[in-house]
Amino acid sequence: MPAKGIGSALAAPPVPLTARVRIGYGLGAFAGGTFGTVPGLLLLYYLTDALGVAAGLAGLLVFLPKAWDVLASPWIGHLSDHTRHRWGPRRPWMVLGALTAPVCFAAMFAAPAGLDGGWAAVYVAGLFLLTTTGHSCFQVPYGALPAEITADPDERARVMSWRVAFLCVAILLSGAVAPLLAGVRQDESGTPAGYRTMGLAIGVLICAGMVAAIVATARTGAVVATEREPGLAERLRAVRGNRTFAWLLASNVVQGSAIGLMLAGVQYFATYVLERPTATTGLFVCLIVPSLPAMPLWLAIGRRTGKKRAAVAASFCLLAGAAVIPFAQELPLAAVYAAMGLAGVGYAGTQLLPTAMLGDATAADALVTGHRRAGILAGIWSAGETLGLAIGPGLFGLVLALGGFVSSDAAERVDQPGSVVTAILIGFGALPALLVLLSIPLLTRYDLTEERLARLRERAGVPVPGGAR
Repeated sequence: MPAKGIGSALAAPPVPLTARVRIGYGLGAFAGGTFGTVPGLLLLYYLTDALGVAAGLAGLLVFLPKAWDVLASPWIGHLSDHTRHRWGPRRPWMVLGALTAPVCFAAMFAAPAGLDGGWAAVYVAGLFLLTTTGHSCFQVPYGALPAEITADPDERARVMSWRVAFLCVAILLSGAVAPLLAGVRQDESGTPAGYRTMGLAIGVLICAGMVAAIVATARTGAVVATEREPGLAERLRAVRGNRTFAWLLASNVVQGSAIGLMLAGVQYFATYVLERPTATTGLFVCLIVPSLPAMPLWLAIGRRTGKKRAAVAASFCLLAGAAVIPFAQELPLAAVYAAMGLAGVGYAGTQLLPTAMLGDATAADALVTGHRRAGILAGIWSAGETLGLAIGPGLFGLVLALGGFVSSDAAERVDQPGSVVTAILIGFGALPALLVLLSIPLLTRYDLTEERLARLRERAGVPVPGGAR
C-alpha cells in the first residue's frame, strides 16, 4: 500500500535532472563550505592573536552562536516546510539567507579600530550570531532540496557529488586564500586591514554561491506530494523515532567535531609547531587537492558496496591521517603533508557519502509517513553539523587554555610555553583521531540499504528509472 499522501504524485516517473540544476545546486556549497571553513580556521585565531581575547573565552564565543543555531535550524526547517510561496517553500528562505549572511560575515572581521579584549569579544560574537542565523536560513532549505527534486537515489548521489566537489573547491580556495588576505605572514598574526579585506572577499564568495543555487533550482518542483504535520513539537517527536536518521546524525556530529578541531587548530599548528604561519596554505592544499579525485572513487565504491560500507572505509582513511599528526615533530615535513593528503582522501568520502545517505533517509521518511518533513530533517541535520563544527573550536580553545596559551594582539607575537605545543598536537591530531574512531560504531548502526529503499519505493508505487534496484 502506498504511504498516506504519496499516491497523488506517482503518475509520472522521475526524470533526470539537467546539468544546469546539478551544477547550479552544487555551487551552493560555496556558501556552506566557505562559511564552515573560514570561521573555523581563522575566527579563534583572530580573537586570540589579533584582538587579544583570552583563549578560553574565545573558544566559548565561537561555540555559543553556533549552539544557538542548533535550536534555530530545526525551527527554520519547520517554517520552510510550511511556507506557501510562488517560489516554492524553500527559495524564499534561501533568498533571505543570501541577503543577510554575506553582509554580516564581512562585518564580523571588520572590528572597529582600537576595539580589543572584552568589547571586541562582544562585537564579534554578536555578528557571528547574526551570520550563523542568516546562513541557516539558506543552508537548511538548501539541504532539503535533493530529497524533493528527484526520487532516484543514484540521481541524488550525482547531485551530491557536485555539491561535495564544489564544497572541496570552496574549502581549498577559502582555506588557502583567507589567511593570505588576512595578512598572516611569517612574523605577523594578520593585520586589521587584511582581516577586513578577507571578510569582504569571502562574503562575496558566500553570496555568489547562494545566488547560483537559488537561480539554478528556481524551476524545479517536488516529485513527491506529501501532507503537512500540524506543529514543530509533534514533528520533532516523530523524527525522534526515526532511528536510521538518528544514527546517521549522531555519527555526523561526532565527525563534524573532529573536523572542527582540525580547522580550528591548523593555523596554530602551522604557527607554533611547524613555526611556519604560511604553511596553512600548504596544509590545506594537501588536505583538499587529493579529495577532488577521491570523490568519484568514493562514489563508485558506494555504488558497488553500498554507501554505508564506503562511508566506514572513508572514516578509517580520515582516522589514519589524523593519527599521524601528534608525531609531527619527529617526522619530516613531507610526511606531515602526506598525512594531510591521506586525511583529505577520507574527508572527501565522509562529506559525500553521509549527505547522499541523508537524501535516502529523507526520501524513505516521506515514503513511510506520507508527511513533508524534508525541511525539519534538513534543519536537524544542519543543526548537527553546526553543533559539531562548534564543539571543535570550543574544545580546541579549552585545550589551548589548559596548555597555558598566552593571547596577544596583532601588533605583537608573544612567546608560548612548551606545553602549548603539546596542547596543539593533542587538539589538532589526537582528539580528532579519537572522535573519528568513536563515530564509526555509530555509523554502522545506519540500516537503510539501497535494497530496502527500493522496496519502500515499490510499496509506495514510486517509479524509478530502470526499475527497482
